[in-house]
Amino acid sequence: MSDPDLSVAARFVVLAEASPGLLSRLLQPLAKRDLVPDRVQARRDGEAMRVEIALDAMPAGMVHLVAGNLAQVVGVIESQGGAEVLRAA
Repeated sequence: MSDPDLSVAARFVVLAEASPGLLSRLLQPLAKRDLVPDRVQARRDGEAMRVEIALDAMPAGMVHLVAGNLAQVVGVIESQGGAEVLRAA
């Protein structure tokens, strides 16, 4: 059984085809879990866009779910995600 106080800092990096609706599609997996990112950075490079989404704390059990959802977003070419364990106070 997992510790309910366990939270993690997470960072997801996505490379995707640049399109007008890309950023909102990438934020949807967080929004539907009632998560708000602490940082979002997006940079266009020709036909592609590199987007980094970071959260200072999120439930550990959601990290792999969000990472999987991000990888399935239309236009995503590559997706990486990770977490760093932090004890919630």
